[in-house]
Amino acid sequence: MLIPDFLPDLLAVIWFVLCWVGYTRYSHWKGLSTPCLSSVLHLYRQDWMRRLLLRDNRIADASVIGNLERNASFFASSTLIILAGILTVLGSSDRAVSLLADLPMVVQVTQSVSELKLLCLAIVFVYAFFTFSWCMRQYNFAAVLVGSAPMAGERNVTDLERQAFATRAARVISMAANTFNFGLRAYYFGMATLAWFINPWFFMLVTAGVVLVLYQREFHSDVLAVMGYTPTPESEAQKDKLE
Repeated sequence: MLIPDFLPDLLAVIWFVLCWVGYTRYSHWKGLSTPCLSSVLHLYRQDWMRRLLLRDNRIADASVIGNLERNASFFASSTLIILAGILTVLGSSDRAVSLLADLPMVVQVTQSVSELKLLCLAIVFVYAFFTFSWCMRQYNFAAVLVGSAPMAGERNVTDLERQAFATRAARVISMAANTFNFGLRAYYFGMATLAWFINPWFFMLVTAGVVLVLYQREFHSDVLAVMGYTPTPESEAQKDKLE
């Protein structure tokens, strides 16, 4: 009788892992052949690094990288606070179970199952913390690369070396941005995990909803359409006809 009681929770965990890992791999594969936020932003970062080589004053560029690093630092600090809250609730899980029992649609579970759910939630945010901290380090690497960029008037630097630097620096910044995206994705799925405390089937539904939201924002969002649009005489003429 014990296995059927745990079966919905087991299926929910398997579905959760499949959705998270599956979407991560799918988005990477689809992004190789389809414009998405990551691929379009990488092209802008390449343009950024090429234009950086044309100016001697890089204060604004260093400031942008510093702001991006501070964003990752903010989320890393926030993750530690969330983990502290989860551990606090774990220490008084009996009270948490009694509070949840009064809510409608909540499936009654034992204290040990509730503690297991809290541990799973903690694992999600531990992963988020390590992801954001690694993102911070990668932005540090990007700052070093910007500091080592050849100056605009250097004559002993070939065009091939400048192109190699622009490609390398843009790639490092994109790697840091993708790592930041993985951390944000952990937050999304961490929010979905909260539905597990209500009902495992509801948890599976919310997890699927998170995947749909991530897919829509990555591949079909309005901001992607704006960033991917480049005016041409043909497109402007067509736009005038529509207006």
